[in-house]
Amino acid sequence: MFSNGRSALLLTVAALVCTTGLHAQVGAAPTKVAIINAQKAVADTQELKRAQAALETKYRPRTQAMQSLQTELANLQRQINTPNLPPERAEQLRATGIPKQKEYQRLSEDLQSDVNNERQDILGRAGRQMADVVKRIAEARGFDVVIDITNTIYFKPALDITAEATAGYDKAYPAK
Repeated sequence: MFSNGRSALLLTVAALVCTTGLHAQVGAAPTKVAIINAQKAVADTQELKRAQAALETKYRPRTQAMQSLQTELANLQRQINTPNLPPERAEQLRATGIPKQKEYQRLSEDLQSDVNNERQDILGRAGRQMADVVKRIAEARGFDVVIDITNTIYFKPALDITAEATAGYDKAYPAK
């Protein structure tokens, strides 16, 4: 068995050997790093802005139908809350409101599902295309690694290629 002093000495020597080896490897070829806010880079593209406007236009009639139904439900609720309303009338209003409430819920869920599915398709395609653009920028500028800002605590602003990636995307994939 080693004494405590000898074990400490061996651990120190081993740590120095490992550290020296790492410094030699790192010192030989510095790593070039870039930072990107991938979410912002994609969101700022002209294609995504147009896609968002197209989604709003496409689903506006359904949204308006839901708003109209919501107004009807609010009117029914106001009538039900009227003072001195006969119980039979209140029950009749509730019976009218139940199917409307179910219809509103169904319309809301369907709209949300359709919008989410279409948005995911758009974002998935745009994300893949942005990855290609970032790869080209990295290769052209000699970056060894590009890190997304979401997991970065600190970086120098000069390392940020977000705006360059957005401009490159807009050039490579012009909005239709």
